[in-house]
Amino acid sequence: MKISIVVPVYNEVENTVPLHKEIKEVCEENGYDYEIIFIDDGSTDGTAEAVAKLYPLKYIQLRKNFGQTAAMDAGIKAAQYGYIITMDGDMQNDPADIPRLI
Repeated sequence: MKISIVVPVYNEVENTVPLHKEIKEVCEENGYDYEIIFIDDGSTDGTAEAVAKLYPLKYIQLRKNFGQTAAMDAGIKAAQYGYIITMDGDMQNDPADIPRLI
């Protein structure tokens, strides 16, 4: 199974690292080929610095805040796999639900 996980983030410096870790764990436990895409929708709180060391991660940084829809669109267009799962950057969606979504 090849999946792309698309996550728009805006001022989520505190959530990005734990969210990435949880997504990665779920994908590896289930044997998925995966990519994680964070789209930074113009954050001003250090989100870019927080995600700089995360791997694997495709990081898209928008020059200003365009809104969740535009960020989601950018992430979906950047996805390379046929199955795309979208999640919120505030950890509202539980990565443990990824297998059920598939």
